[in-house]
Amino acid sequence: MIRTVDLRGKALTKAGYNAELPRAALDVAQAMALVEPILHRVKTGGESELIKLAQEFDGVTPASIRVPQQALDSALASLDPAIRAALELSIERVRKVHNDQVRVDKTTNVVDGGTVTEKWIPVDRVGLYVPGGRAVYPSSVVMNVVPAQIAKVSSIAVASPPQKEFAGLPHPTILATCALLGVTEVFAVGGAQAIAMFAYGVEGLCEKSDLVTGPGNIYVAAAKRALRGVIGIDSEAGPTEIAILADSSARASDVAADLISQAEHDVIAAAILVTDSIDLANKVEAELKIQIAKTKHKERITAALSGVQSAIVLVDDMKQGIDVVNAYAAEHLEIQTKNSREDAAQIRNAGAVFIGRFSPVSLGDYSAGSNHVLPTGGCACHSSGLSVQTFLRGLHFIEYGEKAFTDLVPTVVTLANSEDLPAHGQAMTIRLENS
Repeated sequence: MIRTVDLRGKALTKAGYNAELPRAALDVAQAMALVEPILHRVKTGGESELIKLAQEFDGVTPASIRVPQQALDSALASLDPAIRAALELSIERVRKVHNDQVRVDKTTNVVDGGTVTEKWIPVDRVGLYVPGGRAVYPSSVVMNVVPAQIAKVSSIAVASPPQKEFAGLPHPTILATCALLGVTEVFAVGGAQAIAMFAYGVEGLCEKSDLVTGPGNIYVAAAKRALRGVIGIDSEAGPTEIAILADSSARASDVAADLISQAEHDVIAAAILVTDSIDLANKVEAELKIQIAKTKHKERITAALSGVQSAIVLVDDMKQGIDVVNAYAAEHLEIQTKNSREDAAQIRNAGAVFIGRFSPVSLGDYSAGSNHVLPTGGCACHSSGLSVQTFLRGLHFIEYGEKAFTDLVPTVVTLANSEDLPAHGQAMTIRLENS
């Protein structure tokens, strides 16, 4: 079911390890060509064009693209009390973690009479995308909205695909979660057209956003790439990934369950076990067969685990294992080893790190307090997960008095002349002439 990659006896470079562990084949460039006409239709059309796109791609005709407040209120009133309680607990924990991410303005006294102040200012408006389709993701509403609210973004809008089963509205649990968080601007739009709506705005319906965040399929990723610059984006989040670094101390049933949990998302989800224990590898393979047979989405899970993007990776020891997972830079990385905390301290590249037996990825997906909108496809080597910082911009305020300015004139003039930009120097010296 799941292939084995044997890296024992191999000391490879970062690129070498990545070549041994390919991810699902995603041609975002090809998808960009497919979404380009959609982006143009949204840019030049209005709400009627969005309704036509819903008919084409979602098989439903929404009564309106903007979700009425009554529908939001009704969804919240009808929400299962157990689900509401679970959501409220998750919101509380996500808020607790993200409140500690708030940045503090800082003034640096460079010299007497010369200061630079860095202020952290939220973007004016964000469009938050919540996917639909194979699953319902109220947790993604929480993960997007809470940090934006803590960052004090003044205008927040959410888009999620219209559903046939719900008369062209997004799933009622999505709507209820928006209402629970106080989000009133919600749109029944999915896919690339939702990203275009936020990027361009639609007159009389939706104001242009400054930033779009949230996960989605390859067409959402393609739209984000195509519109980057027109709008800010968090990342091109692709198929979900889990890597588990485990030694002989790990329980095969736990490891198999965690691999399955992420494979459940998508047929191109990636699930990788990195271990120095052949015994554990064999037991995990046996557990996968037992557990998959009992799962609801066994076909999807089997496809994901048997794909080229998933593997059991054999290494000589945990030192090599750490090198492998640092090279792979998984969206989710679990450490299930004898010295899990010490091993976790050596991790440099991952979207989020889950330490020990009782910190599975499922915890972070919902209620740990961490954010589950994370970099995929190796982007964790250079990018972070969604946070309050995503919605903030550092802005410098520079203020120099006359003496501090005068003392610095020779330095600036010298540097300006060295770059053959004499007018820069003149902008300094003219102030001495007119003082």
